[in-house]
Amino acid sequence: MQPKVSIIMGSTSDLVIMEKAAKVLNDFQIPFEINALSAHRTPDRVMKFAREAYDRGIRVIIAGAGGAAHLPGVIAALTPVPVIGVPIKASISIDGWDSILSILQMPPGIPVATVGLDGAQNAGILAAQILATGDEEVYKKVAGYKNNLASKIEKANQDLASVKFDFKTN
Repeated sequence: MQPKVSIIMGSTSDLVIMEKAAKVLNDFQIPFEINALSAHRTPDRVMKFAREAYDRGIRVIIAGAGGAAHLPGVIAALTPVPVIGVPIKASISIDGWDSILSILQMPPGIPVATVGLDGAQNAGILAAQILATGDEEVYKKVAGYKNNLASKIEKANQDLASVKFDFKTN
């Protein structure tokens, strides 16, 4: 199997968050890889990874980082492959805001699609949606997933109908 998505993180301590993206991709049966790369501690490896990603078949990169969170932006600067940034509330983080702003506030020409704090699940879904634009099988799986979300809300409203209060009108 050749990976289509690469999940990278600044350190393995981020795995507890980033494995949520892996679960989504696994559920959608999209081949992926997971690696730890650090923009600060292994800059040469990061550069090699980013420059070779497309030729290796990678079509979307999900990059998670905490603290200063430069990894997604550095990757985006080095490759035309779409990068989805996952800000992580790390132990050295300022409530996650440093991570969010480091990933979100990219200079013109270096976009990083940024999900919410610790939002690796949404990153996995977004990666699948990007791939679905050129892959009908992935499109069907994503569409089915979205339909299932709607069904869950419909069921929740049915369950709420049985909740009784004296002044509840529905």
